[in-house]
Amino acid sequence: MFSIAALVPSPPILVPELCGGVTGALPGQQGDPRAVLRAAVLQAAERLAAVTDRWTVVGTGAADQVFGSATVGTFRGFGADVRVALSADASAEPDPQHPLPVLIAGWLRGRVAPAVDAEVHLIAEDTPAHCCLELGAKLRAEMDDSDKRHGVLVIADGAATLSLKAPGYLDERAGAVQDELDRALATGDLAALGALDPALCAELVMTGRAAYQVLAGLFDTDPMVETLYQDAPFGVGYDVSLWRRAESA
Repeated sequence: MFSIAALVPSPPILVPELCGGVTGALPGQQGDPRAVLRAAVLQAAERLAAVTDRWTVVGTGAADQVFGSATVGTFRGFGADVRVALSADASAEPDPQHPLPVLIAGWLRGRVAPAVDAEVHLIAEDTPAHCCLELGAKLRAEMDDSDKRHGVLVIADGAATLSLKAPGYLDERAGAVQDELDRALATGDLAALGALDPALCAELVMTGRAAYQVLAGLFDTDPMVETLYQDAPFGVGYDVSLWRRAESA
């Protein structure tokens, strides 16, 4: 049965070993922005883990791919050999080429839910909106047919063009689009998420657009949303939240 989804972003700075081991900040406190973001992400993952037995992870990539629970990876390509896996029993040689959502999912699972098995579904970034919504509904139906407590971890980034120092540089259109995305995510506005324009999002380097629309497709009625973090400290829009079916809230 599916009842809850957690939304987190995918920056490698979530992993302390990749940025000098910065730790200690709690959401809402003053501190290093990396630590504040990390604390919010870990809180969301912990709360997802508390009520689920299995994770379905949704992220975006160059093409559709599925990574099963035997997957093992490492952040070596990002500067530190931090090994991660999608299950406790996974024993393959760590692959540094795995996409970032796979690595982030494995890292979060290891930190807060070591007994949980996860499966990662990467959706091609150019997937049409209606296909993303249909995939979300399909995943929901599959999880509802299971006796296990299923949770969904959505790993997605907003516009990467919100400042001069952003990865995609500054695009003057990005601020308004990110503001509307933040509003839609904070209120669970499924229609607004479904209406995101793939072409415009691509121009604004909003790589998480398809994953946001899969998230919208997971819910057949208005969800209950709890926002833990919304900010763009590095010129990229980051949202952290928990989404629950109304009947499970």
